[in-house]
Amino acid sequence: MKLEKKYVSFQDDRGSIVDVIESINFNGATVITSKAGSIRGNHFHKKTVQYAFVLEGKILAKSKKVGMDLEEVTLEPGDLISHDFYEAHMFEALVDSKFLVLSSGLRTGKDYELDTFRLSSLIDDFSETDIK
Repeated sequence: MKLEKKYVSFQDDRGSIVDVIESINFNGATVITSKAGSIRGNHFHKKTVQYAFVLEGKILAKSKKVGMDLEEVTLEPGDLISHDFYEAHMFEALVDSKFLVLSSGLRTGKDYELDTFRLSSLIDDFSETDIK
């Protein structure tokens, strides 16, 4: 999991501009809203890199790669997180939240399920047997 804090790139009397993604190709954009206590994800992708940019709220993000320790981070508006291939991930909305997901790979529209591998147990138990 890679976390980046995004800040205002330009501001004047009209408002501000925040550059969320720079020099990264993506082929899908999705806005997700989650009510407090909701869990999203708890899966991994074999051919998709996924970026999530928090627009509103507060989200606990967890991720795990096989053979690695579980990582957890609390995300707030302006945070951008990415998950690589074979990196299990999940999001828990700590309060009502909204985030933008940008995908590079199959995980979009009608092809969503082609590269979404759901975990039968919590991400904490993600192991080699899940990726076979």
